[in-house]
Amino acid sequence: MKKHRRENVKMAECIECGADVQTASDVEEGEILTCPDCGADLEVASVDPVALVLAPEEEEDWGE
Repeated sequence: MKKHRRENVKMAECIECGADVQTASDVEEGEILTCPDCGADLEVASVDPVALVLAPEEEEDWGE
């Protein structure tokens, strides 16, 4: 049985529902993550400490 290495994980809080969101230790600004509880798309706003914001919604271009 393998033990999970916790030092490779950083925790952040979903700003939509308050759930804990795990990120890799090498997470980068601008990366998009999904909250495991509410499914919100979150963007990494800063990495030290990790801060998440709601990811901007992509607008449809309707072929324009």
